[in-house]
Amino acid sequence: MTADIQKSLPWIEKYRPDSLNEVYGQDEIVTTVRKFAHEGRLPHLLFYGPPGTGKTSTIIALAKEIYGPNYKNMVLELNASDDRGIDVVRNQIKEFASTMQIFSKGFKLIILDEADAMTSAAQNSLRRIIEKYTKNTRFCILANYAHKLNPALLSRCTRFRFQPINEGAIKERIKNVIIKEELHLSSTAEDALLKLSKGDMRRALNVLQACKAGLSDPQDDIDEDMIYECIGAPHPKDVKSVFHSILRDDWTTAYLTISKFRNTKGLALIDLIAGFVELLNNYKLNPSTKIAILKGLSEIEYAISKGGNTKVQSSAIIATIRQAIELQTEIHKPIEEPL
Repeated sequence: MTADIQKSLPWIEKYRPDSLNEVYGQDEIVTTVRKFAHEGRLPHLLFYGPPGTGKTSTIIALAKEIYGPNYKNMVLELNASDDRGIDVVRNQIKEFASTMQIFSKGFKLIILDEADAMTSAAQNSLRRIIEKYTKNTRFCILANYAHKLNPALLSRCTRFRFQPINEGAIKERIKNVIIKEELHLSSTAEDALLKLSKGDMRRALNVLQACKAGLSDPQDDIDEDMIYECIGAPHPKDVKSVFHSILRDDWTTAYLTISKFRNTKGLALIDLIAGFVELLNNYKLNPSTKIAILKGLSEIEYAISKGGNTKVQSSAIIATIRQAIELQTEIHKPIEEPL
């Protein structure tokens, strides 16, 4: 790959692991799969878990480790952009699985990404092919949700659950990217990136690349505000301002504050609700008060998802929080705010 092509690649491809040693945050899975491969006992695999946790990267790195640089001759990879109906299973997959490489020892590998999007008929057809061509082919099925796969298909695979990547592993990976891309990231920006990525390595790299593209001078620092703007998440100080307005100001002022932040910052009500729920953990509230607020906010979130009127739901948020807090101050003790 030429330097120009390498430079123009999205960072999720540019920094995709070339070996299992570069796969972060899934140490136990990497150790087990590598042992299977080195002992020549690789079973059919099922990798499932949230997006951005390294499922595709792990199996591609394993293929490179088994077959070397020219691994693509021994691997058939089908992803979500391909037709995943029964014709693909009967023709493309069956044709690849049934043929053997003359000058290569061992098995070929078929990777089915986003397999939970396959039709039921395709999954039923696939399970017979897996059994029939086990002698010279191994299957690796990748999915976000294992429960969407046929139970008969699940029983033919060794399952590995990919957990959201811990912040330490993401931090270690992006540290290398920051050095190679010559970025300047403030400590608060790094903390915000780790928090908002929520265990998704792909999201962290995409946000970093977007922030770099938004810099007027490559030597400028990437700050916390840029991270929140790129992700589109509400800034904690904005959430806190709205929440404090609901607690302290009259109803009209609180409603205007919500409207102002929605219009000027482009915040969605659902994002504000999520911020309020997180903020509530910083307040000393009675369990009954927390329950009342969370129950009310959950009903509002459901109403919003069903297309509820924004003005009505904004009013409902104010009413829910104030009613629960006022009930606590009347019956029990005043609300204690965080320092």
